[in-house]
Amino acid sequence: MEKNPITPEGYVRLRDELHNLKSVERPKIIQAIATAREHGDLSENAEYHAAREKQSFIEGRVKELEAKLALAEVIDPAKLSGDKVAFGATVKLSNLTTDEEVQYRILGADEADLAQGTISVTSPLARSLLGKEVGDEVKVRMPGGDRTYEILEVSFK
Repeated sequence: MEKNPITPEGYVRLRDELHNLKSVERPKIIQAIATAREHGDLSENAEYHAAREKQSFIEGRVKELEAKLALAEVIDPAKLSGDKVAFGATVKLSNLTTDEEVQYRILGADEADLAQGTISVTSPLARSLLGKEVGDEVKVRMPGGDRTYEILEVSFK
């Protein structure tokens, strides 16, 4: 299995979600199932079926989080430095076609949120940027077509 890079903050978020599911949500759903069973005929008991469905979702998410945490490789970007783009870097880019400037932070797949300016280290753009430095031009094949960017700035925060 391949290790998944993640920041310390991302690791804590996943761990906290797992803890909440196991210590709060799981006992709640067990109680809801027990209460629904007391209402009698399970074949026509919507509360019971809804609770079982939620239990199935919770158990699936618990397994998913446990697997992610087991494969997590925690990397603290604040302890990194250098001129080359790597995991945890904040990269300022200029789109050479439109002269638009954008900035992204390269994080793990579980932390990526384009609306927050973070992209997954496995995204086409991030893969194209890794190992490059300020001044390099990068051509990226994206779903909307090819784009060419110039790297303006690389920092680690």
